[in-house]
Amino acid sequence: MAARDEGRDAFKAIEEVLSWEVFSESVKEAEKLAREEEFDPLELLTNHYSVLRRYSPILLETFEFRAAPAATALLKAVDTLRQLNRDSARKVPADAPTKFIRPRWSRFVTGPEGIDRRYYEFCAMAELKNALRSGDISVVGSRQFRAFEEYLMPRPDFDRGLKEKTLSAAVPTTAAVYLEERLSLLRKTLDQSDELARDGQLPDVELNSTGLKISPLENNVPKEADELRDRHYGMLPHVKITDLLLEVDRWTGFTRRFTHLKTGEPAKGPTLLLTAILADATNLGLTKMAESCPGTSSSKLSWLVAWHIRDETYSKALAGIVHHQHGLPFTAHWGEGTTASSDGQRYRAGGRGEAAGQVNAKYGNDPGVTFYTHVSDQYAPFHTKVINATVRDATHVLDGLLYHESDLRIAEHYTDTAGFTDHVFALCHLLGFRFAPRIRDLADKRLYVPGKAAQWPALGALIGGSIQNKLIEQQFAEVLRLAASIQQGTVTASLILRKLGAYPRQDSLALALREIGRIERTLFTLAWLQDPALRRRVTAGLNKGEARNALAKAVFFNRLGEVRDRSFENQQYRASGLNLVVAAITLWNTVYLERAVTLLGKSQAVDTALLQHLSPLGWEHVGLTGDYLWHSDKRVAKGGFRPLRPPGTGLGSP
Repeated sequence: MAARDEGRDAFKAIEEVLSWEVFSESVKEAEKLAREEEFDPLELLTNHYSVLRRYSPILLETFEFRAAPAATALLKAVDTLRQLNRDSARKVPADAPTKFIRPRWSRFVTGPEGIDRRYYEFCAMAELKNALRSGDISVVGSRQFRAFEEYLMPRPDFDRGLKEKTLSAAVPTTAAVYLEERLSLLRKTLDQSDELARDGQLPDVELNSTGLKISPLENNVPKEADELRDRHYGMLPHVKITDLLLEVDRWTGFTRRFTHLKTGEPAKGPTLLLTAILADATNLGLTKMAESCPGTSSSKLSWLVAWHIRDETYSKALAGIVHHQHGLPFTAHWGEGTTASSDGQRYRAGGRGEAAGQVNAKYGNDPGVTFYTHVSDQYAPFHTKVINATVRDATHVLDGLLYHESDLRIAEHYTDTAGFTDHVFALCHLLGFRFAPRIRDLADKRLYVPGKAAQWPALGALIGGSIQNKLIEQQFAEVLRLAASIQQGTVTASLILRKLGAYPRQDSLALALREIGRIERTLFTLAWLQDPALRRRVTAGLNKGEARNALAKAVFFNRLGEVRDRSFENQQYRASGLNLVVAAITLWNTVYLERAVTLLGKSQAVDTALLQHLSPLGWEHVGLTGDYLWHSDKRVAKGGFRPLRPPGTGLGSP
């Protein structure tokens, strides 16, 4: 190129670099390697056919598959492959089923010479994988790949409960009544919102033909609240985490919930049990904890974990702490225990746990796991579980609301954008919860209306379509059966949501549930536009969950916060131990903050309106590191409390 620009002989310039023969060969090689712009990687698939043949005949002969109507052609293709394998035949018969073949595959599977055996088998196995995940095909005798019908409560039981009105349904049990109520409310709310939008009266909202803009909420926490927090946290006594746990155990007796697997008896002496819990919570592990706790050993801790620590004992112990917190009068400043939020906290997977972690592009290329936690408006973290980092949070929202063991009765629940789908909106409504997510890019989420969009012209920029009433009417009984199955524990909410959301299943039940969810999401969106108090309430609830995550991160300090456990069971123990200790710190802070408020109120006026901003999630005064020694304070052992520090002597809280 330089020679041409300078007017020299370009061919001679090439030969100065490499011989013409080498240059010619490189061009031929480049032409051979270069692919067309529309190249499909499926063209290379047959290079790996021998790998597929190592397991496909065995897999197809070992398992018995059953298909939903949508996958009948695929099941016939599986039978065809079985017969070809038994006959050692290579050619696929011309009448072999092909309706399951998608357009992308068709040009490879079928050609001038008939059906290509290799691509036919590849296509069938790929579609079998998708159908198993979606539930269109089930495996006889399998727990993970059961038929969709088997996840629901038996139809005769549901019909009897419906007839005798023994189902605790949160909505009318007939489609006509349900639709009349919800669509009437939807029309009324649409009319109100349309009128407000037309007059420019939606608070802090700009809505016109170009789109939607909602003004950010202003910080309504006064400076006096920060001063109040620092003053009261400065009075809290410094305490080691070991002493804090012993004190909380004396109040609640939560260690008695860790019963022996066989005898049902509680552990003898709480200190060894608390050491094992602390090993989970701080991410130290049993070996490191034994080294940091004089008088114990990893063998003793391992024995105790094997017999006393299980998911159910962790849940019962947590419920004891949450129940005690809920009963404290001081928590009324923060809420009534009827609202909650949930959020996932991601931890990087390292060491042996790295292979078990999953990569989520949202967080980069490092594998990790997510601890998904539900927190009440009184700051009590009442449920936690480990979820796959690649799974949407929305799948697990209902699990925490339905399967916690505390006395909380949650009526309204908040999540961020990752926590919502139309299916979650629908199921929350059917199960009696008000779902209120903070949705990012709300303007891009369409409204669905009972009629034509022209009826509400001021909202036209947001309306995306109409509600399909007939679909809801046809499947309403099955929708109620699904909700009843979740409520009675026939199937967990997270499992059925995974099935309903799996690709490519979009059967009538899933579509009907989506339509109900669209009604509820539209009602919620309109309420969000009309009610700034709702926006503030949701934001405040989510902020409590985020503050809890900051405390959890401080407690889970060892190994740089990396989860290095390979098994799901051990990862769940880590999450449960961490949540239990966070709940204990929260309770301890609540008790002593109340004492500090009472003491300070004797000498100076305290604005009780500011106490709602006094979070019990500080940890500056809690010693989380060092050797873990279990000493009993005589005053506390007799039912007393640690002395508060004089006002103005402490360092406050972060």
